[in-house]
Amino acid sequence: MVKHYIMWKLKDDIADKKAAAEKIKSGLEGLVGVVPGLLSAKVHINPMDSSNASMMLDTSFENEADYDVYKTHPAHIAVAEYVRSVVCERVCFDLEE
Repeated sequence: MVKHYIMWKLKDDIADKKAAAEKIKSGLEGLVGVVPGLLSAKVHINPMDSSNASMMLDTSFENEADYDVYKTHPAHIAVAEYVRSVVCERVCFDLEE
C-alpha cells in the first residue's frame, strides 16, 4: 500500500479560509471512485492551535502505479489547480507500507 500525505498552509489574503478549506476537502475526497486506484482520501481541516498547517490530506493507494495514475488524472489536476491558487506552503510525505 502507498500512503500520500500533504499539508498545506492557506495564503493569508484568502478572504474566507473556511470556504476555501471546505472546497479543497470536498474536491479531494470526491475523487474516490473517480480516480482509479484511489482507495481513500481524507482531508482534515480543523487543526489544533498548536498546528502550523491549515489542512492535511491523507490518501491511500494499492500500489505506486495507482498513485502515478492519480498524479496525472484530469479530475485530480482540476482540484490541484484550485489548491495551488489558495495555498502558500505545501509539504508532501509519501511512503510504501
